[in-house]
Amino acid sequence: MAKRRGAQRGSGNRRERRSGQTPVGWAGSDREALQCVTRLMAIPGPSGQEKKVADFVRHALKRAGAPTPLSQAPPRGSPFQSRTGNLVLRLPGTLRGPRRLLVAHMDTVNLCVGARPVRRGSCIVSGIRGTGLGADNRAGTAALLTAATLLFTKRLPHPPVTFLWTVQEESGMHGARCVAKRLLGKPSLAFNFDGGAPDKLTIGATGGYRITIDVEGLASHAGNAPEQGISAVAIAGLAVARLHDDGWHGRIARKDGSGTSNVGIMQGGTATNVVADRVVLRAEARSHDAGFRQTIVRRIETAFRDAVSQVPNAEGRLGKVQFNGRLDYEAFCLSLDDPSIRAAEAAVKRVGRTPTHAVANGGLDANWLTHRGIPTVSLGAGQRRIHTVNEQLDVADFLDACRIAVQLATAAEAELAS
Repeated sequence: MAKRRGAQRGSGNRRERRSGQTPVGWAGSDREALQCVTRLMAIPGPSGQEKKVADFVRHALKRAGAPTPLSQAPPRGSPFQSRTGNLVLRLPGTLRGPRRLLVAHMDTVNLCVGARPVRRGSCIVSGIRGTGLGADNRAGTAALLTAATLLFTKRLPHPPVTFLWTVQEESGMHGARCVAKRLLGKPSLAFNFDGGAPDKLTIGATGGYRITIDVEGLASHAGNAPEQGISAVAIAGLAVARLHDDGWHGRIARKDGSGTSNVGIMQGGTATNVVADRVVLRAEARSHDAGFRQTIVRRIETAFRDAVSQVPNAEGRLGKVQFNGRLDYEAFCLSLDDPSIRAAEAAVKRVGRTPTHAVANGGLDANWLTHRGIPTVSLGAGQRRIHTVNEQLDVADFLDACRIAVQLATAAEAELAS
């Protein structure tokens, strides 16, 4: 889950509980679900290195008597030389009803490599100092795996259902972007399990655009003839400073729109006695409004082009700047009467929780699935403080997420609507 915070819609206390119903077949499954997520969080598997996680999922499904899931090729256009792609388990229904899709990503951020999950009170944390837990998103992976295996070990009746475990979400939702839709079976309902509480339904998210900015200057001796050089560092610095001064870096609020931008990486130069002839920067622009997001991108490009004109050398020569950008994920916001939202609300209520709605300021696999014609609502799986060394998995939240996943995988449409 790309780190994000969402604005909640609706009222109600997320922790409010009432007497809920235990899904059919769940009895005695708490222990197995906790063992599953604990083992998954101990497996190293950042973006591009999910093979051991995928192998764990395959073996667990095989032990349960499930068919072997289909494995896609690694995502096209990914920056990683990955050895695995998405896993898809598509099952025919034993009950009539619309096909539903349950999704979770298998990768974690690099901070979580080496985690040793330990139970402390009501939470699971990493027992290794300075290491994240990896509950984002092994908790989602485990919730899906728990639901899928129960269908077979408990012989649970179910409508047509597809389970999708994606790769490389943390690095840009590459798995969801490249998933083969033909393998999914045309789902009518779709649910993505990612970060947060299980009763927080994320119904929309911002869109993100990433840019690589290549600034070319001219090298010269910084002591003997600095005036002969064109400093790529100076060009980059002027551009970033202008963006900051003009309010186009960080949180952006204008009459015609709002969003964020960030220059997050700057690399270049070879030595202190050489005028830097090249700097490469990586930046991003985000907004829920696609048009305003492009306005942010144009402002970034203008700042760098103007900065080039401000740094001539003694002969009047100027540097150059090139931009290479792409859409990471498009914004979306589902209607409150979307069937997937209604079904998720019903499942949350059936386990004794009060659903709330949120819109995220970061990306989800749901962005690409929705963009590709599969409207998808996201639910949390108990993850807290994600992408930090203080990450935790709330045990009660996680177990409720598993129960919700079972409910969504097994309940007929009439039950979900009740």
